Amino acid sequence: MPGKHDERQKLGSPRAARRRTTIDDVAKLAGVSRQTVSRAINDKGEIDPATKERVLEATRTLGYRPSRFAQGMRRQDSVTLGLVISDLSNPYFAEVAVAVLEVAEERGWHVIVCDSRNDEGKEQEALDVLSRQADAIIGHCSSPDDMLARHAPGMPLVLLERGVDQTRFGSVGIDTEAGMQQAFAHLTGAGHRRIGMLDGAPDDRPSARREHFLAQVRLYDLPVGPDWVVSCDRHSVSAGERGMDALLDAHPDVTAVVGFNDLIAVGAIRTARRRGLRVPDDVAVLGFDGLALGELVEPPLTTLSIDKRELGRLAVEQVAAQLSADEKPAAEGDARVRPELVLRASA
Repeated sequence: MPGKHDERQKLGSPRAARRRTTIDDVAKLAGVSRQTVSRAINDKGEIDPATKERVLEATRTLGYRPSRFAQGMRRQDSVTLGLVISDLSNPYFAEVAVAVLEVAEERGWHVIVCDSRNDEGKEQEALDVLSRQADAIIGHCSSPDDMLARHAPGMPLVLLERGVDQTRFGSVGIDTEAGMQQAFAHLTGAGHRRIGMLDGAPDDRPSARREHFLAQVRLYDLPVGPDWVVSCDRHSVSAGERGMDALLDAHPDVTAVVGFNDLIAVGAIRTARRRGLRVPDDVAVLGFDGLALGELVEPPLTTLSIDKRELGRLAVEQVAAQLSADEKPAAEGDARVRPELVLRASA
């Protein structure tokens, strides 16, 4: 699952920095007309070699990349969208990929999907490939902004699950604060005060979900400290099983657990039942994702559901707005998806 980017990170003025470099910028820097820039980058005749080199140097300096979208419109070709997913074996990311594919295909766009397998090196290799083959990129990317700019120079780029204050590129975030508010309103309303969490990030790089969890602990004045949060080494069922064992060993009086994602929460249920605990009578378990598989486990998983379709729609709209000055995204500024609590039998 996502959420590995700290929402507190500030990276300057994102709205200003997200502006795509245009042919007019290149023309101004090179001191030539738009037509001369077009002839230079398309290797047309009737242009002085020194002028051509000055234009090309300006494109390199500014990171300008000619829009394949505009060229495609002239040729009546389709837009090609690159999609970088961090782990297609995780059902959450698979559902996000399907959502982006569906929304893009409604526009007649083609989509190339790359799986980085949670590896920054593979992620950057994917960006290198897509910067040559696609018109724009949407992605779950963990690389910092300067690295993204280096591997996708001049590309329209929208990052999934980063807040607007975390990147200078386009972004669609998850409102984890609103999600944790709903989780605690439900759990404390049911009488729970000893609430633990299984996080999906290491202790030295805590997730935004952990920070909002601890903020709610303080708000409700619960007898819970940071040691009631256990880090899971993977976003998987088995990691959730191990994390739940550690949490129960340290705090056997825990009565409710919030999982970083649904897979970890399912693992928590499995461990609780293996240890003879009834879910939710002895310990309630709540996930964070809204995966379809949550309805298939026993007991069915209560979860904070993320609308993957909305996530895909907002991302594609931002791409379309970057590709065409005539189109504006429906949600400008801080585009975020608000999780919604889905009550089932586990909590």
